[in-house]
Amino acid sequence: MLGRVANTIYWMNRYLERAENYARFMDVNFNLSLELPPNEEEQWKPLVVITGDWPLYESLHTKAEKNKIIYFMAFEEQNPNSIYNCIVNARENARSVRTEITKEVWEQINALYYLVKAGSEKKKRNDADLRQFFTEIKNGCQLLYGMYDATISRTEGWNFAKLGQFIERADKTSRVLDVKYYFLLSSPNKVGSTLDLIQWAALLKSVSAYDMYRKKHGKLTSSSIAEFLILDREFPRSILNCLIRAEQSIITLSGSSSGFSNSAQKQLGALKAQLEYVDIDDIIIQGIHEYLDDIQLKLNGISTAIYEAFFAIEVTH
Repeated sequence: MLGRVANTIYWMNRYLERAENYARFMDVNFNLSLELPPNEEEQWKPLVVITGDWPLYESLHTKAEKNKIIYFMAFEEQNPNSIYNCIVNARENARSVRTEITKEVWEQINALYYLVKAGSEKKKRNDADLRQFFTEIKNGCQLLYGMYDATISRTEGWNFAKLGQFIERADKTSRVLDVKYYFLLSSPNKVGSTLDLIQWAALLKSVSAYDMYRKKHGKLTSSSIAEFLILDREFPRSILNCLIRAEQSIITLSGSSSGFSNSAQKQLGALKAQLEYVDIDDIIIQGIHEYLDDIQLKLNGISTAIYEAFFAIEVTH
């Protein structure tokens, strides 16, 4: 497969996963904000900070206001990571590799595109409209994942798609956990309170983890929730599960199941092993925020290494 085509498929899936995760972030924040004092900056600023887009937001707006942050993350054309831009980019990528995907997948990406287009053109949006929009984005992306699984042959293209999806998902699960720690840092006296547990439950729901968490652990405790979202091997949105599945794809693509044949495979295997041989107490001692920060940096390094191993065009003299 051509590097250019592989890169396009990889990024198409990263953009779709990012759009779905941003819709999840917004939805959980609506839930959390209902339980918090009505301080807009305290409620909504963490969302932009953890996505890494705060400097861009500050260059466009003077204050962290709810409506401006929602618009920035959902529809802002100047924000390359807004839901609108992620879906537009995913559709453009899908269009350029149309022969590599099925009619069903293409039509569903198109449906998502028209959904965000209609949402961005709407002049007035109330909270109910926005929540409905985020739900439709999440459902539309999940429908697309199902179509991808059911209609695409397990070839190189499939593995590049899954690699992109799971690297992106691991990063975003780490960031949604970081939102909670942002709240904790500003109010350590609330740890263990009813409000604290409500926030943890909302966080689990934002990654569709509430039911599976309760089935496994029952009681809501911050350390068990962090352990479930970082280290659980079976839950499909935990960081470790994403790394296990990304590694399966990179092994197939590299053609090497023992050792490693490129830096991307080496770094991904090392990060997966790091999570397999750590327990939640070690992470808490180090500091969950610091640990998640380290994971995010390593995922960025893996992403760069994937580009260099599979997509970079070598110039020959």
